[in-house]
Amino acid sequence: MISKFKWQTLVLCLLAFSSVEALEPATKALKTVSERFQEGQVESPSFRLHVVPLLGRMGCSGRACHGAFKGQGGFQLSLFGYNFKKDHEALMGGDDPRIELDDTEESLILLKPTGLEKHGGKKIMRLDSWQYNILKKWIAEGAKDDSKAVGEFKKLEVIPQEIIFKKPGQTVQLKVFAHWSDGKVEDVTQIARFRTNDDAVATVSPEGLITSKSRGDTHVVAFYDNGITPIPVMYPITDLTGKAYPKVKTSTEVDRLVVEKLKKIGVTPSEKASDAEFLRRVTLDVTGSLPAPKDIESFLTDRSPDKRKKKIDELLESPAYAAWWTTKVCDVTGNNARNQGDNLYRDEFSRQWYDWVYKRVDENMPYDKIVEGIVLASSRKEDQNYEDFTVEMSSYLRDKKPQSFADRPDLPHYWSRRNMRKPEEKALNFSYAFLGVRLQCAQCHKHPFDQWSQEDFKHFQAFFEPIQYGYNREQDRNQFLAVQKDFGAGLGMEMGMNGPNMKNMSAEDKRKTRKQLEEEFKKRVAQGKSAPWKEVYVQRSKLYDPDRNKSSKRGKKYKKRKSRGNRVLTPVILGGEEVVTAQFRDSRIPLMEWLKDSDNPYFARSFVNRVWANYFGRGIIEPADDMNLANPPSNEKLLAHLEQGFIKNNYDIKWLHREILNSDTYQRSWKPNKTNKLDKKNFSHASLRRIEAEVVMDILDQATCGSQDQKTIRAEIEKRSTGPAQSKYRNRNAGYGLTIFGKPARQTTCDCERSNDPTLLQTIYTRNDDDLWKKIENPKGWLGEIAKAEGETLNTVKNYKARASQRKKRNQEMKKAWEQLKKLRGVPGKTAAKKRQKIQKRLELLRSGKDAKSKKKRASSQPMPKPEELVREAFLRTVSRPPSAKELALGVEDLKKADSLTAGTRDLLWALLNTKEFILNH
Repeated sequence: MISKFKWQTLVLCLLAFSSVEALEPATKALKTVSERFQEGQVESPSFRLHVVPLLGRMGCSGRACHGAFKGQGGFQLSLFGYNFKKDHEALMGGDDPRIELDDTEESLILLKPTGLEKHGGKKIMRLDSWQYNILKKWIAEGAKDDSKAVGEFKKLEVIPQEIIFKKPGQTVQLKVFAHWSDGKVEDVTQIARFRTNDDAVATVSPEGLITSKSRGDTHVVAFYDNGITPIPVMYPITDLTGKAYPKVKTSTEVDRLVVEKLKKIGVTPSEKASDAEFLRRVTLDVTGSLPAPKDIESFLTDRSPDKRKKKIDELLESPAYAAWWTTKVCDVTGNNARNQGDNLYRDEFSRQWYDWVYKRVDENMPYDKIVEGIVLASSRKEDQNYEDFTVEMSSYLRDKKPQSFADRPDLPHYWSRRNMRKPEEKALNFSYAFLGVRLQCAQCHKHPFDQWSQEDFKHFQAFFEPIQYGYNREQDRNQFLAVQKDFGAGLGMEMGMNGPNMKNMSAEDKRKTRKQLEEEFKKRVAQGKSAPWKEVYVQRSKLYDPDRNKSSKRGKKYKKRKSRGNRVLTPVILGGEEVVTAQFRDSRIPLMEWLKDSDNPYFARSFVNRVWANYFGRGIIEPADDMNLANPPSNEKLLAHLEQGFIKNNYDIKWLHREILNSDTYQRSWKPNKTNKLDKKNFSHASLRRIEAEVVMDILDQATCGSQDQKTIRAEIEKRSTGPAQSKYRNRNAGYGLTIFGKPARQTTCDCERSNDPTLLQTIYTRNDDDLWKKIENPKGWLGEIAKAEGETLNTVKNYKARASQRKKRNQEMKKAWEQLKKLRGVPGKTAAKKRQKIQKRLELLRSGKDAKSKKKRASSQPMPKPEELVREAFLRTVSRPPSAKELALGVEDLKKADSLTAGTRDLLWALLNTKEFILNH
């Protein structure tokens, strides 16, 4: 017989969501934890299955209590209770044990939570409660640690799997079931933990009761043991759901999956963007450029139905596309001149890095192959000796006919960086760059929102222990000494394994010796000769081999270290199995095989998500570099479609771009309708985005350059901020502008290093920074062309500051003239009348802004552009569209009122560069 409570729950579930999967018979009949451990029940509680989760549910192992870094009251548990051994030892031992086996009821773990002993956390449990019974019975039966005996946790099932509310205040009770490898299934709802990702949409009680609050969609997440399961929770924005939802065209599978989600939440998408909006957006997104004025006019007059598709293909074949997306890859992989391994060639190494990536992006090399060239990179080829390696390295930097570093099959610079020397740094950067996973939390404790524990991190870190940067003394020792000896001979110095002996030198002599060594090194490199280069290599003695570790001298050292608490850990792939790396010549080979496995849950998905974020201002998983179980995608089916298609198409990057760019979803207008004006994560309209720092610098050049440079300035990547120039260690060109507009320093493992937020300094920069005025008033730029046609030279056209000074001087003269005229009023006589007439003429001249002494304009052979043409060109150059009739009329009126067409155009151009329409990608 079904109880009244269960009937109410069932009815609410049926009302709250359109389709709910029925409980499986196996789980339907399961008793709850409270039913199983009532007073008088004979079932034995488990330390791992019941005690540890219960302590977590009551908050004992949380951050604010005994799970804190130093614990509380001399008692510490592992954060979130996932170090079973540590927690069991803490309960049983120490100066103040919480367990009394001889007198169960005197155990502090029972006395403090029930308030019978002073407790900072106050009373959280009653003496007659099932919680008390679990702890009491476990202690009475010996308080055993059964964490290994219970088997492996398999999955956490939450029912219902999706909730759609109909009104605020409605509630649904979650049911949580733990599945174990031996087939055991338990109802753990009452000892699971819950969290809502947006409490403005829905709240969840400690018991798992979800309450609808307001319209929107979010996820509620259930936690138990190593299981984390999110459940989509929605309260439709409007009543336009189900059959009431209007018919929306879905041109692609991307559109179908986006609209499928929008239909559930009652949101209709915006209309498609105009051709001008689309062209500007796609050109900025794909190439980091503005469309040239001629390209805009050509596109707007083109009537072919597939012109957008053709434009996308055209942009993906341009040098600017390869340059901009190389910059994106360099952001994620950390190409920073400051951190390059070799101090003498920081800029050169950074440029080599850029060129290596650019070549592969330009060729559309499959993404997995690009990553393989980075992940498996070593400085030497497999059979190359040290001397040949040093000559090869010098050949890339020699003065005469240097070899192309981009032609190398791999990129060792990724592993030689100064912030990638420690194994943990390598592990963190690898997981960030190629998995989109943040592992920093797991360095110290259990990840709060994912399955990774500190032990998992240490096992993963073990893959990177053998990867070294320096002098490989294990291999070709004699050749290394020979290169050192030859190098020292040029300086008359005796060189050993570690260079010259400077032990007894003074600080000044050491400085001079180091300078000599650097100069000799550069000299030999410039000639393409051998020099003692450092290298990225695999230290084979650090490859994990359980058999060698048991019997060898090194194995004895390992045992000694283990006894001190520094265990040598077996490399284990995240969420996978352990690997004996000694079976491979390189410990990174099994990692790369795991990345390329089609079942890898991170590799393809993280790249797809980052590309999507570039086009929409946010990822399907947001933040795009924080993929964890408690941060689910806003549209799982959409992300899965793109991920599987990317893998199926052999990691073809351009396929991914086309799949997104050709969708109506990408091509929608930024202008919202009544249903989607608050939508930020379901892609029902385009988002307004501040343009990226490098692109801002480039488009300022593109908007102000000469007409003849419109094509070349986009194609010549050497001079562009999205090109290789900005990766130099000390680059003062545009450095200030790039910094204030949020260019990432590439120092940390976080996409958040790039900031697209608006700031006051950005506004000041576009208002009156000298760099901006130099671009606008460049004699070789567009304004210089107009001045030449008008018969002026830009030397006589005053910049903003000069004009301000001129206005101030004119105002002072006008004030003086008015005072003189005031004194002469009412004064009789012809002389006074002549003076008044002269002063009035002077006032009229000052009011007009003209100077009677100004030079006449020189004659020009070039045709003078009409004001209408100049206004139209200014709009096309900046906001990438023709002006409206009203904008055209106002612009022409202002140009006619100006001192000259050059001055008027300068003011118009400056004004357009300071509009939101220019600085935002829309």
